[in-house]
Amino acid sequence: MAAHGDADAHRLTSEEFRNVMGHFASGVTIITTESEGKAYGTTASAVSSLSLEPPMVLICMNESSSTGQAVARSGAFAINILHVDQHELARRFATKDPRKFDGVELEPGPFGQPLLADALATIECGVTETMTGGTHTVYIGEVRSAVSYEGAPLAYFRGEFGRLELFG
Repeated sequence: MAAHGDADAHRLTSEEFRNVMGHFASGVTIITTESEGKAYGTTASAVSSLSLEPPMVLICMNESSSTGQAVARSGAFAINILHVDQHELARRFATKDPRKFDGVELEPGPFGQPLLADALATIECGVTETMTGGTHTVYIGEVRSAVSYEGAPLAYFRGEFGRLELFG
């Protein structure tokens, strides 16, 4: 393990920071929303539960993201938690390809958000607060509906998709 040096000796670059944060394993989601009659979606791992009472989550989206801009307009979003077999879908939604929804089965959630029919879990939220942090907007959402199914989650670690190994 490397020694912890003097913080003033080196200014961290964005590439170095990305590498360090890549060591934090996370789940993989696709954030979806509908705005002006069109579905939007993007792959995201910057997702977290925030509160149990009331149930709240937060998502972080690049300000240049068309999905993030659609969330801002609509005031609502859905978190689709992916299962281990959905790595190709995660890759597709990580692009700006306008055809990313082609062949993807969507179901309207109880509160109108487009939900991926085959997701491991889905969470519909209404935006209650936003804040800007650097290049990203943090959206805080109050959970309106949440459903989970059996299966194993897709994981993301050091730039790669994979599966979890549990030590029960």
